[in-house]
Amino acid sequence: MSFYDEIIKYDLDSFRHLVDNASDKDIERALTKDENLDVKDFAALISDRARVRYLKHMAQKSMMLTRRRFGRAVSMYVPLYLTNLCTNKCTYCGFSANNKFKRTVLNSEQIQQECEAIKELGYDNILLVSGEAQRRAGVDYFAKVLPIVKNYASYLQMEVQPLETDEYALLKELGLDSVSVYQETYHQECYKQHHLAGKKADYRYRLETPDRLGMAGIDKIGIGALLGLYDWKVDCCAVALHILYLREHYWKTRLSVSFPRLRPATGGFEPQYPMTDAQTVQLICAWRIFDPQLDLTISTRESASFRDMVVPLGITAMSAQSSTEPGGYTHKGQELEQWSINDDRSVSEVVAALHINGLEAVFHDASTSYFKAL
Repeated sequence: MSFYDEIIKYDLDSFRHLVDNASDKDIERALTKDENLDVKDFAALISDRARVRYLKHMAQKSMMLTRRRFGRAVSMYVPLYLTNLCTNKCTYCGFSANNKFKRTVLNSEQIQQECEAIKELGYDNILLVSGEAQRRAGVDYFAKVLPIVKNYASYLQMEVQPLETDEYALLKELGLDSVSVYQETYHQECYKQHHLAGKKADYRYRLETPDRLGMAGIDKIGIGALLGLYDWKVDCCAVALHILYLREHYWKTRLSVSFPRLRPATGGFEPQYPMTDAQTVQLICAWRIFDPQLDLTISTRESASFRDMVVPLGITAMSAQSSTEPGGYTHKGQELEQWSINDDRSVSEVVAALHINGLEAVFHDASTSYFKAL
């Protein structure tokens, strides 16, 4: 059994009806619950009715729950792109095999140089990112990379192609703490339309990756949908269902949710289901109310002003002065980026903005030391 066996029981488009028909009673019930919210509660919180009539109440509760659980700390992390080589053909991604440009796979010396540059920025939490190319950047490559990067990171995350359970277990032994794997869209027909070739075209294999991570005992699993690929209300209800499943089956594992809004990418892709700022604010509050334990991450895809506005509402992790190209910290501008960064402020500027909001930037994930000591 896996989450795939659970989600195929549902007509995902029925979630849209659940959202659109939420009543005041449904919304108020969700807002007064202290725990055990279900998908119907979440659907009510992301309804148009909730945004128009209850958003201020949602924001107040979201901030209260965030301060209660996480204090005023915001975890700072930085992505380190290992390669832009990818065998997948995805309509929305700059790394898609369809796009013609010079491909790069960083070697050990280049990775160490990137880590040195990242260390100078103050980071102790590194997210390794790669295109999906099993032959040249598979588990053997990662097994060589992790010991290098672990010398520079107290908390080590990955966002790479899905792997097998035993491969995750091996990387955990080498210092891996967290893995993010985004389904992009949970709607199978839409998924098929945007994932044209490569291993990523296998909807079920990708969807079952968090199960394999849970079985491997990874400290934290990150999931989410790429907002704008399909109806965000449908996809986010599916994410909520996935969270409930993971909480039940892998209760020792921490969970993280990211909610990147699609931006134009190389290849001419334009989002078909755009999401407004107000809807994004509402979604952040809904996630926090739905599960106060979730780590919520805001992307540098968003503008500086928007990030400054929403971080106090419930965000617990963010990056700054990021590069989305391999080698970008030592030779910026040499290769193609996966997507365009919107908030290009320096680390010090972002930290200063957090201080203005009464928040503290934390560059060391102390929680992992605590949990490993238990």
